[in-house]
Amino acid sequence: MMMPRLVPRWPAWLFCWRAACIQGASVRQKMWAGPSKIPGLGGPRGAWGTSPLVPRGSCSASSRTPEVTLTPERYPVRRLPFSVVSEDDLAALERVVPGRVITDPEELEPPNVDWLRTVRGSSKVLLRPRTTQEVAHILRYCHERNLAVNPQGGNTGMVGGSTPVFDEIILSTALMNQVLSFHDVSGVLVCQAGCVLEALSQYVEERGFIMPLDLGAKGSCHIGGNVATNAGGLRVLRYGSLRGTVLGLEVVLADGTVLNCLTSLRKDNTGYDLKQLFIGSEGTLGVITAVSILCPPKPSTVNVAFLGCPGFAEVLQTFRTCRAMLGEILSAFEFMDAECMKLVRLHLGLSCPVQESPFYVLIETAGSGPGHDAEKLGCFLEQVLDSGLVTDGTLGSDERRIKMLWALRERITEALSRDGYVYKYDLSLPLDRLYDLVGDLRARLGPSAKHVVGYGHLGDGNLHLNVTSEAFSTSLLGALEPYVYEWTAGQRGSVSAEHGLGFKKKDVLGYSKPPEALQLMRQLKALLDPKGILNPYKMLPTHA
Repeated sequence: MMMPRLVPRWPAWLFCWRAACIQGASVRQKMWAGPSKIPGLGGPRGAWGTSPLVPRGSCSASSRTPEVTLTPERYPVRRLPFSVVSEDDLAALERVVPGRVITDPEELEPPNVDWLRTVRGSSKVLLRPRTTQEVAHILRYCHERNLAVNPQGGNTGMVGGSTPVFDEIILSTALMNQVLSFHDVSGVLVCQAGCVLEALSQYVEERGFIMPLDLGAKGSCHIGGNVATNAGGLRVLRYGSLRGTVLGLEVVLADGTVLNCLTSLRKDNTGYDLKQLFIGSEGTLGVITAVSILCPPKPSTVNVAFLGCPGFAEVLQTFRTCRAMLGEILSAFEFMDAECMKLVRLHLGLSCPVQESPFYVLIETAGSGPGHDAEKLGCFLEQVLDSGLVTDGTLGSDERRIKMLWALRERITEALSRDGYVYKYDLSLPLDRLYDLVGDLRARLGPSAKHVVGYGHLGDGNLHLNVTSEAFSTSLLGALEPYVYEWTAGQRGSVSAEHGLGFKKKDVLGYSKPPEALQLMRQLKALLDPKGILNPYKMLPTHA
């Protein structure tokens, strides 16, 4: 690894720390002499990825788990009066996308089941358009015939929003995977909706930029699905949400009308900002076919610190100190509890690089000056160690070690999926109450739950609360809901921070939005999709 130039005014302990980081050593407090702590310099994160995962949306799980129960058999939902696909319909659709009308039951099995294997539809048809005009023809035909349509990207969602509930036609964007343009001065990328996030990341990194979002599912998820769900992920703290970085969209409405708002302008103050209607609408108002997104420059220096904290109060104080001392180079601040670490060790064989602690935090810095970033990070680490906020830590100073440290955080979802049936909650809460619900639920559920864990994006106030059991349990679900949502509403939080509502969370929207907002949402849905054919049974509550 190329070493940055040493600056003579740096303290002596910094030079010792550099040597430790290059060797990938864990630096424990008991080993430090005097003021020496754990500064670190890192090279770029490369593709900013992790060690290989089982890709979300793959069908490998089917070989190790029982068949998933049909959604209508597990949830109280009734089919709406849509038409049923006929042989004439198949012939008509074949003329629109020749050779790309899929009816083989074996091929239809994976897209009918969500990644978590908790919901399963019974669609008999999947379509694979390549162009916006093909999508427009499909929707125009389905609108005329009153055929329900389920838009699907990488099928990596957590709330059953991308899989059919009954026999809706699956409209896959998998073949809409072309980069349309990239401007190497402004960093504006224009691409089709089916581009995989990781492929886009590699594309822009080769040109000196990065994508403004990063997700554990980046190897499978599509950018169109990311936008349709307003996906958050690991970079919101630094670059903000997609509502700020998406500059324009191309969307096909329910009747086949193409809405081309695919601008690449940073500033456009003319009329209503229509793209915001479709960001986070989960395919219920239109099908996103192309995206214009602003990509920030790729940092030349990336450092990752993985630290142990004695309590959640210390996690919060570490974050406060981190923001104050690292400022503009702070790009991520993630936390996980000890139960998470136990699960990634048990199910994935990953080892903890620091001594056991009640909580762990992962901090990433990204900047353009190795010396400047290292000095700021070193001062911060010295401060949190001297004050007792952190008891142990290690740093990533090369691409391999940075990926290893990120894997401890990004692969928690995978570890949970191997622990049994997972009840997942994605909540926004005030920072000082962010973790209280985890302890509350452990006491409430007792031995009826296998594990209750909390982790997430502390910098965004986003808690990922997960409860596992050996199998789905109606009684356990009854103990969780509506308790979790009522607790969250009592803190003026949100029942969905970044995963969306989909099918599984649609009926809890009222815990976060007033009746007037729900009514306006229904009016917008009726205006843009009067027959309700786009992603039915999703997002909006069943009852008024």
